[in-house]
Amino acid sequence: MPSLKDLRNRISSVKATQKITKAMQMVAAAKLRRAQDAAEAARPYSQRMGAVLANIAATVSGDDAPKLMTGTGSDKTHLLIACTSERGLCGGFNSNIARFVRDDVRKLQSEGKEVKILCVGKKGYDILRREFSALIIDRIDLREVKHIGFSNADAIGKRVMSMFEAGEFDVCTLYYSEFRSVISQVPTGLQLIPAAAPEVDEAENVDAASALYEYEPDANAILDDLIPRNISVQIFRALLENVAGEMGAKMSAMDNATRNAGEMIDKLTMSYNRQRQAQITKELIEIISGAEAL
Repeated sequence: MPSLKDLRNRISSVKATQKITKAMQMVAAAKLRRAQDAAEAARPYSQRMGAVLANIAATVSGDDAPKLMTGTGSDKTHLLIACTSERGLCGGFNSNIARFVRDDVRKLQSEGKEVKILCVGKKGYDILRREFSALIIDRIDLREVKHIGFSNADAIGKRVMSMFEAGEFDVCTLYYSEFRSVISQVPTGLQLIPAAAPEVDEAENVDAASALYEYEPDANAILDDLIPRNISVQIFRALLENVAGEMGAKMSAMDNATRNAGEMIDKLTMSYNRQRQAQITKELIEIISGAEAL
């Protein structure tokens, strides 16, 4: 049984931890609003770009279609871009994304495909390298970046493009966590190359069917410029979604940690009071017994 001093020290330690988790919860809550606004602001642009791609791609088919849309004609080699956070203390946020990637890696390997993994974020790299260290080709470090900008996503997009042009993979899939709410972040996989024509609403299909578009210089030239930009845009959206999801998961995790610390303090305080009362009772019994013996 721990002594009274040990219990006092432990209560003080848990109280200090509770202050830290409470402060981290408040910081995450303050950052969440800004991150959520940025993620929600990026969605209409990326969705509209997808609709534009779908409309232009409908006019191009067969051998006239750009290579980024048709692919290499093979699906032997897959590049998986795993986007996670750089820091932990956010519950199961990173492990959920890594589990999603791990399941797809095993599925592709069971089909005889070659898999390459590009990790964006330290935590996903730490999780995936335990089992797939031989498949990880590199890790992109964003720890020094305070605010994610389009330039960060564009650098990743250009690297993916250069790898595709060098024939290092046939299919590229982006993995991230879509932010739904503070308690809901959904791991998502999005195929970037070959660029799948996004689904558009029925109203947009009607408008596209009833309208005639003239492209200058031509549809292929527009797609050659628009598809690489769309890759960077989708990566940028994924990074923003991850930041919002990380802050939401961290706020929830720190709230649970603060609550658990409070419950632990109550239990330790009760144990301390009981042991202290037992010690006082024991001393009183010893005094009374000594007095009666005299």
